[in-house]
Amino acid sequence: MVMPVPAAAPTETAAPGSMGDVRRSNLALVLGKIAKAPADRHLTRAQVAAATGLTKASVSSLVLELLEAGVVREIGLNPQGERGRPGVGLELNPHRAVMGMEINVDYIAAGVTDLSGALLLQETLERDNRDSSSGPVMAALALLAAKVSGAAGERGVQIVGGGLAVPGLVDAAAARVITAPNLGWTDVDLDLAGLLPGAALGVSLFNEANAAALAELRHRSSGGSDFLFVSGEVGVGGGLVIGAELFTGPEGHAGEVGHVVVDPDGSPCSCGGTGCLETLAGQDAIFAAAGITDRGTRSANMSALVHSLAAGEPGALLAVDRAGRYLGVALASAARVSNINSVVLGGHFAVLDRWLRVPLLAGLEKYAPGRIAPEQVSLSAVGQAGALLGAAGSVVRSLVEAPYLLQS
Repeated sequence: MVMPVPAAAPTETAAPGSMGDVRRSNLALVLGKIAKAPADRHLTRAQVAAATGLTKASVSSLVLELLEAGVVREIGLNPQGERGRPGVGLELNPHRAVMGMEINVDYIAAGVTDLSGALLLQETLERDNRDSSSGPVMAALALLAAKVSGAAGERGVQIVGGGLAVPGLVDAAAARVITAPNLGWTDVDLDLAGLLPGAALGVSLFNEANAAALAELRHRSSGGSDFLFVSGEVGVGGGLVIGAELFTGPEGHAGEVGHVVVDPDGSPCSCGGTGCLETLAGQDAIFAAAGITDRGTRSANMSALVHSLAAGEPGALLAVDRAGRYLGVALASAARVSNINSVVLGGHFAVLDRWLRVPLLAGLEKYAPGRIAPEQVSLSAVGQAGALLGAAGSVVRSLVEAPYLLQS
């Protein structure tokens, strides 16, 4: 299912403002109920009316709009819970979808999810984007998006909008990357419309770690609704989820755990600071400390590191031990400030968990004893596709909250 819409929604008799505002709110309320229904249960108009408190006539009118917009479709008859003749069931239209896209230091990716959040197809292309201007990167991503969109079209699936995740601070409203140090981008405006020409919902911009945190919230099978997601890539990112909502702070940049200072006398960081976690636990820092020379791609370097760790090579073990200890220091500080007691590890932190966990837990226990229990340090449920899934899922959520955006 898609992420839940807000619990409180205006009804026919409750909302102030224009009748148009009330109708749009009710449209979102109806779609939210259909979206949250279990996969094996298709609500009828009468059941939606009972669940929302709206009249059957109003629900029928609103459902007609959703059908015309292509967001929902009718499916069979639903005899469950109704007296008399069964009604026609409703479900999210499987022929409408959104695209999640990601730009990272060494790859670009695009994938399509249906409106229920299921990943239908995905393409990842290795590409060295470090210190490359945004134009060629966006052009390459547009080609990849067109390829994936074409594959979706062959399945009869229409892309109605998309989300792009990048590893840096963003101004989503302005479609601007404020700073992405590992890409070498500062105050870069992106042509998002060029990624999905003609898509009704356009393309929205997201921070990579924040998007992955939202995907984690949607896909994790258990655990609370408060956690810090830590993304380990070339850099180290973080997404803070509190009360099942992404907390981004007043300027939208909260959760940047990779730039928590863990060694004041340490090395300069790409952010302009000194001694940040990223300088000790980012991929480049770990590779350098382990003596892993360039094997052509970062995935090849990571494979070499894992092989060295499995073989018990001291240099590799010391490098990962150091990264784990400093990660524990950073998480202890984050836990004190944010009052969270659960952490989810993604990226290379999940890959290296076998060797990283012991020093990480030791750091947590030393600097924040009892704050985060060992069982509350878990691994990502979505893997490398997290940022892509989160960006797509956020667009779906926007659609559920404002389905009128698809109306012509």
